[in-house]
Amino acid sequence: MASTTPIDTPPAPPVARKSARPRTGRAGDKIFLGLSRGSGILLLVIMASIAVFLTYRAALAVSKDEGNFFTTFDWNPAGDPPVFGIAVLLFGTIVSSIIAMAIAVPVAVGIALFISHYAPRKLAAPLAYVVDLLAAVPSIVYGIWGALFLVPYLEGLNLWLDQFFGWTYLFEKTEVGVARSLFTVGILLAIMILPIVTSVSREVFLQVPKMNEEAALALGATRWEVIRLSVLPFGRSGVISASMLGLGRALGETMAVATVLSPSFVISGHLLNPGGGTFAQNIAAKFDEADELGRDALIASGLVLFILTLLVNGAARLIIARRKEYSGANA
Repeated sequence: MASTTPIDTPPAPPVARKSARPRTGRAGDKIFLGLSRGSGILLLVIMASIAVFLTYRAALAVSKDEGNFFTTFDWNPAGDPPVFGIAVLLFGTIVSSIIAMAIAVPVAVGIALFISHYAPRKLAAPLAYVVDLLAAVPSIVYGIWGALFLVPYLEGLNLWLDQFFGWTYLFEKTEVGVARSLFTVGILLAIMILPIVTSVSREVFLQVPKMNEEAALALGATRWEVIRLSVLPFGRSGVISASMLGLGRALGETMAVATVLSPSFVISGHLLNPGGGTFAQNIAAKFDEADELGRDALIASGLVLFILTLLVNGAARLIIARRKEYSGANA
């Protein structure tokens, strides 16, 4: 009888099981989701609370105003009857901000392009550091510098503009006085927002894909053509965002404007004439001495500035959203 020997069969390989997700990871995701969602809701609640507070106090002031709040050229809430309006403040805020943007944005984009694409590394790094450092200078320091240095030295520029460009009406100087005008305020605001626009634009330009630039150079494009066809289209949304950040600071700047400007409730198309006013400057100058109605009137002007800032930022968002090529995806 033949004996049979058992054949050893190899053990079956272990079945790979899907590793269960750690409970700590799920809990962390839930906590992060709750915190982020709560932060967004909290921000909306704060914005809504500010809007409700400003609207309530503004309604109290406007109801007692004997003039037209939007067209009156006077600010006398303590008078009998109380009369006040924002016409001069709205005009001064918009004009000074436009001057600042017209000066600062082209210069800032040029500086950003120089640092990111032209300057050698040994020069680009310290120059970028200096620009970032200027963005941290307090506004009161800019105001003191503007009052002690900028105002005296701009008198010669004002006379030159009046002599050669007075025919444009805007640069015609019809009143004698120091250069404490909306034009001076616009130049000071341009200097203040220049570091902000430059820093953001520089960081955006540095994010341009190097393959795009190298491909353009390989095809025989000049440095300017590379910038015009590759860098600027890619960074356009960033430049718009940087400009809106600068515009937001220009619209709400207080101490620097209050230090330089000679306030007056007169609207003049002659930008070199002293006088004018802005929302922030008027609030800072008259809040301490104002009574209850006067403070409500100042809060009403602050509500207009609040709405103006929201409209500007909303318009910038719409511009970027409607033009997909601004995102840089097609660069």
